Amino acid sequence: MEIFWEFAKAFLVGGAICAVGQIFIDKTKLTPARVLTGYVVAGVLLSALGLYQPLVDFAGAGATVPLSGFGHLLAGGVREAVTEKGVLGVLAGGFTACAAGVAAAIVFGFLAALIFKPKDKS
Repeated sequence: MEIFWEFAKAFLVGGAICAVGQIFIDKTKLTPARVLTGYVVAGVLLSALGLYQPLVDFAGAGATVPLSGFGHLLAGGVREAVTEKGVLGVLAGGFTACAAGVAAAIVFGFLAALIFKPKDKS
């Protein structure tokens, strides 16, 4: 029964994060790209202030899968690299932390482009 509550917390928190983004898209003049960029920046800022990690501890994938989780990952990578390499870590830390996810997105995107054929909307 405990695993059910883990899934429920992840679903509810992740769903709430995504619902807020959808409300911003529907009710404001913000473009989807600006909302998504805002989520990444919010994740970085909340992580830098120490407010995002408790949410990750509570909701797990519900907090790490949305784009705010990507910002949290970038901030954590920079924080770790700065402690190891000093100021140079500011430039390298974010890339090191998210390299596997970005590489996977590129590979799977390329494979999807090979498998599926685009069609005209008309």
